[in-house]
Amino acid sequence: MENRDEQLWRIAKKRAKFKKHLASYLIINGFLWALWFFTERGYDSEYNNVPWPVWSTLGWGIGLAFSYYGAYMDNRESDTMREYQKLKDKEDGR
Repeated sequence: MENRDEQLWRIAKKRAKFKKHLASYLIINGFLWALWFFTERGYDSEYNNVPWPVWSTLGWGIGLAFSYYGAYMDNRESDTMREYQKLKDKEDGR
């Protein structure tokens, strides 16, 4: 792949990394929820209203959201090019 576009290559790597991260999140959190469901669901404790897998799901979910943003929503290079083009057009319009 000698003639690949470096910007597109970086985006593709970020998206592939996000997909692996998502698969890990779903598999591991699914296992944790199943473990909770089959073992401690009926256990009586002061924290019985909040299942313990909630904490790993929420914490990891926040990291996953940032990973998604970086892979699919972050357009810093495109934003820079747009601003550059606006300034260039403004300069040419004088």
